[in-house]
Amino acid sequence: MESMETSLIIGLFGLVYTAVEITAIITAIIAVRETRTPQGAIAWGISLVTFPWVSLPLYWIFGRAKFHGYVDAMRAGKEEFDQLIGNNHEVPAVRNLSERKQPHAPRTVFETLSHVPFLGGNDLELLVDGNATFDAICAEIEKAEKYVLVQFFIVHDDSLGQRLQELLARKAREGIRINFLYDEVGCHSTPAAYWDVMRLAGVDAKPFHSTKGRGNRFQLNFRNHRKIVVVDGNTAFVGGHNVGNEYLGISDKFSGWRDTHMRITGPAVLGVQVSFGKDWYWAAQEILDLDLSMPSHSGTAQVVALGTGPEDKLESCSLMFIRAIEAAQDRFWIASPYFVPDSSVMKALQLAAMRGVDVRIMLPMKPDHKLVYLASFASLKELDMPGIRVYRYNEGFLHQKVFLVDDTLAGVGTANLDNRSFRLNFEITILIEDTPFCGKIEQMFIDDFTCCVETGPNEYDGKNMVYQTAIKFARLLSPIL
Repeated sequence: MESMETSLIIGLFGLVYTAVEITAIITAIIAVRETRTPQGAIAWGISLVTFPWVSLPLYWIFGRAKFHGYVDAMRAGKEEFDQLIGNNHEVPAVRNLSERKQPHAPRTVFETLSHVPFLGGNDLELLVDGNATFDAICAEIEKAEKYVLVQFFIVHDDSLGQRLQELLARKAREGIRINFLYDEVGCHSTPAAYWDVMRLAGVDAKPFHSTKGRGNRFQLNFRNHRKIVVVDGNTAFVGGHNVGNEYLGISDKFSGWRDTHMRITGPAVLGVQVSFGKDWYWAAQEILDLDLSMPSHSGTAQVVALGTGPEDKLESCSLMFIRAIEAAQDRFWIASPYFVPDSSVMKALQLAAMRGVDVRIMLPMKPDHKLVYLASFASLKELDMPGIRVYRYNEGFLHQKVFLVDDTLAGVGTANLDNRSFRLNFEITILIEDTPFCGKIEQMFIDDFTCCVETGPNEYDGKNMVYQTAIKFARLLSPIL
């Protein structure tokens, strides 16, 4: 009897083991087909076949590179979108290359990626740090007459979160339509009661549903990292701030918080609204009634809103950074909390330095994610060459995502210099061609440099052997950091 039970157990184990191996082989084929980089495809393929018990769950949670269903949902709603946009705006189409006077200008790539042209007549305001940002956002919401669109990656139920909650609930009771989209991964610690209070007041608050759709159920990789507020279709806010006291500099972990947002008033708000409308359609299967008519022209800035994400056919976010770096003739300055770019962006930075561009990279001195912080040392080591300077911000945590190209092009948004922003997160960047606004960005950088310690790209060399080994292992995890 014992021999028979043993045989059954062995047979059952053999069946399970065979099933796992077959599943791993099938998954390895999927990984090779869908992983965007050859290095990633090789790594997943080998690990899935060799260590299936560990690699299988890791792949289905963290290894996915394609966001299934989003494109299908957009295709299903295309006719309704086209009708909505066609009836409500006068935005010109993106011009063909043959119609352009300067087809090699950077804006050609940016417009192709965003499917919206640069639009003139925008008035811009640079918002430095949390108090200025949320005071401006709340003041604009107070003036809302028709609707407010709100989208954040993180929303905390603290004093800032409650301030926003109370304002939105009151405006909803006054009859203003409020659509609030949040990422359920970023808001995993936000209590359900927080959203219930707003919903009871009439706020339509929905999670983005990054696990909805074919093949997405078990993954935690894709996140909606956009931070957007739009009021009445006329004014938009985009930048690095989430909703939480730490973004006001109130934190037990950090002595301060450095972040940047911006306000846009004018025609370019349309692109921000379309980005929100697509995300809302994915989350709610509902076409929002948006005012997409061209707002009055009050300013002079040329602006385009570039939304990027894992549903894109091309790696739009990394292409944006590469083209911006390639466009630099005199300088390329960038601030980012995370620096683990792919090889293409690294080579673009190296080539910029070789042609005499002043390349400056501003990073935090103190990290909030240790693995990403460690991996960045290995990336910086590859940039140890003349013309590339590295600064560590030393007055709190640096979270802004801003770059400046010469005196003519700037970017402010949500995208970091890492694989997650390049390939896994839904991001949005506001690209600006306007010399006066670029002057404000320049002055902001200069002020920030005074709060930094210049360390240089060769920080890796100053670490001990144990630390260097940890850096190398962290670098191996860069595809999912």
